[in-house]
Amino acid sequence: MKQLKATNPELISLIRLLRKKAKENEANIWRDIAEDLSHSRKKRIAVNISKLNRYTQKDENVVVPGKVLGTGKIDHPIKIAAFAFSEEAQRKILDAKGKCMSIPEFAEKNPKGTKVKIIG
Repeated sequence: MKQLKATNPELISLIRLLRKKAKENEANIWRDIAEDLSHSRKKRIAVNISKLNRYTQKDENVVVPGKVLGTGKIDHPIKIAAFAFSEEAQRKILDAKGKCMSIPEFAEKNPKGTKVKIIG
C-alpha cells in the first residue's frame, strides 16, 4: 500500500474511504482514484472545464481526482465528482445543466464504479 503524503485530514479520510470501497465492492476504480489523490501537492491533478468539454459526451459520469478549474466553456450537461471545484467551474457546470458532487457522495451512489470516466 502506498504511503500517504497528504496532511489534509479531509483528504486522508477520503483516501481511506475510497480504499475501503474498493475492497468492499471489488471496484478497482476507487483504488485508482485514491492513489491519484495520495500524490504530493506538486503532483496533484487540476483539470480545466475546456478539457472536460473536449473529452466527455452528454450525460456522462466523470471523476476528477483533484480540482476542477473554470478556464474554458462547457456546452453539454455532465455529472462531475471531484475533490474540489473553483467557484467559476461550479457556476459553468451548473449553467450547462450539469451536476457537481463530492467524490464520497458519488461513491455512495455508484459503489461499483460502473460507467465512470476518470479525467486527470
